[in-house]
Amino acid sequence: MRLRGKVALLTGAAAAIKGELMGFGGAAAHLFVREGAKVVLTDIRDDLGERAAASLRADGHDARYLRLDVTSEQNWAHVMDTVMAAHGRLDILFNNAGIAVPGKVEDMTADTWDRELGVHAKGVFLGTRAAIPAMRKGGGGSIINTSSVMGLVGSPTAPAYSAAKGAITLFTKSAALQYAKENIRINSVHPGYADTPLTDKRFGDPAIRKALIDRTPMGRLGTAEDIANGVLFLASDESSWITGSELVIDGGMTAQ
Repeated sequence: MRLRGKVALLTGAAAAIKGELMGFGGAAAHLFVREGAKVVLTDIRDDLGERAAASLRADGHDARYLRLDVTSEQNWAHVMDTVMAAHGRLDILFNNAGIAVPGKVEDMTADTWDRELGVHAKGVFLGTRAAIPAMRKGGGGSIINTSSVMGLVGSPTAPAYSAAKGAITLFTKSAALQYAKENIRINSVHPGYADTPLTDKRFGDPAIRKALIDRTPMGRLGTAEDIANGVLFLASDESSWITGSELVIDGGMTAQ
């Protein structure tokens, strides 16, 4: 019970139903409740999120779903008010919501650029800002931000995605420095190529899948649970002396 009594808010976490392909947020939610946490799933896919929360409750866990557009300050304020009214504390925030729009720079619209930076960089900023007062009240907490290997190295197919994930990487370090003395730890995870609902269509192409596996020294794509195991570690007190770090979970891809 590594998270006994803790309250966790996860964004981009609607895909959390056993027997269906899960995202990082959904897989993390299952590990969190297994370890004793109360979870608040958030997303903009309301039907899926409500079903996911109901499924977790049916298994005896404390789970609820709230709609959250991570680019909206007002939406963040409402969600945080709801969480604090229900639980009186927030111990863990997993900033995980994401999108991916591949394309060449010269073909990209300003709206696409703004959307990528909005969901990723702005969403992480707003979530972190909203969580800090609640975590301060509880004596500390852990914020985990989903960046990417493409936040460490360039993406040949998705420059806006890479820029947004790079922004998360360095924002995480700066925020970690500001709040370290308040016992609010802020770290980033950097998934490699992994099977999730977001990547399912593209990675289902046999040629693309082979090319990605060939780039991965361990010879397979990752799973959502591969990433969620790292998130669980950063959420738990086992990582109590880790802040401002980059946890790379990529099968060795960026070691080359």
